[in-house]
Amino acid sequence: MPSTEPKDVGKSDALNFFKFHKGSTHDDVSGEISQYMNIVSKGKDEDSIQSRKSHYESLISLYYNLVTDFYEYGWGESFHFAPRHSIESREQSIARAEHYLALRLGLKPGMTVLDLGAGVGGPMREIARFAGCKVIGINISKYQISRGNKHNLHYGLDAQCSFQEADFHHLPFDDESIDAVYAIEATIHSPDKVKLFTEINRVLKKGGKFASYEWCVTDKYDPNSKEHRQIKSDIEVGNALPELELTEHSCECLRNSGFKVLEATDFGEQTKLNPIPWYAPLAATYNLSNIRFTWMGRMITETAVSVLESLHIAPKGSRKAHDLLQIAAQGLVNGGKTGTFTPSFFVVGEKI
Repeated sequence: MPSTEPKDVGKSDALNFFKFHKGSTHDDVSGEISQYMNIVSKGKDEDSIQSRKSHYESLISLYYNLVTDFYEYGWGESFHFAPRHSIESREQSIARAEHYLALRLGLKPGMTVLDLGAGVGGPMREIARFAGCKVIGINISKYQISRGNKHNLHYGLDAQCSFQEADFHHLPFDDESIDAVYAIEATIHSPDKVKLFTEINRVLKKGGKFASYEWCVTDKYDPNSKEHRQIKSDIEVGNALPELELTEHSCECLRNSGFKVLEATDFGEQTKLNPIPWYAPLAATYNLSNIRFTWMGRMITETAVSVLESLHIAPKGSRKAHDLLQIAAQGLVNGGKTGTFTPSFFVVGEKI
């Protein structure tokens, strides 16, 4: 395995992450950001929610075309949060969360596993190396698939890890043909979890398991609170989500889809084993190792984006795309601080 990452494949450098469609002549994303905001900004909350649900496929594709390079630049190849011990680095905590999922699914060599909403494939590569299984990443974003395939080839995992372009509500696999399925902070993009979980159940072999880290509002969320509603809206609008639901909703949807719920644990809660809050990277103060994740780092990036866009180095509309991520980040931090939101409600279901 190569010990270094080539500039066009690994973590994006200061200019590379602005090239939203590498290898193309695409130099203007302002149209895409306008389309995105037209879907999510429909006045009343209920109108916006219905618009996001009705146009979820377009919303997801637009969103990840706009933000994938920002994610890779600021977060690496695994686009998710994780519970973190005080002796762990952020990267170690993310790997631990992925390893835990693989262990709870009982993954091993010879298995064929689906990763739903696989992003650019960071978790699939970690899990494939850890468990020795074959992983197929399901993704609706052509751009992320192109990035992920380059990563798979670079790390020498292209025979073990692959992508399939598909809507995860309509999986292109035969009944009872898959050993296990997982999703990491991805099912929240579904407007109908019963439909999604029923489709997962269809392709799983008898006794097969599905595990997921779910984004949810918690029991502390008060729909009558203006502050809480704003937090929920910021997270939804800033992350291309149809609608956040309570944690129990995920369990109910699993049961209604033919699964037996084996585990339901909120790893977003701080404990003695996980004392560092999941939102810490977004709310951190400055140091040389975490500047990209901090408020100061985001302000520096915002200034750089504006300058590079004015010089026609970054695509037109990049600043608006960055502003969208600022809304998302602030909503997530506020959700974490108030305890009204968790990105790590972990559920495991077994096909019965």
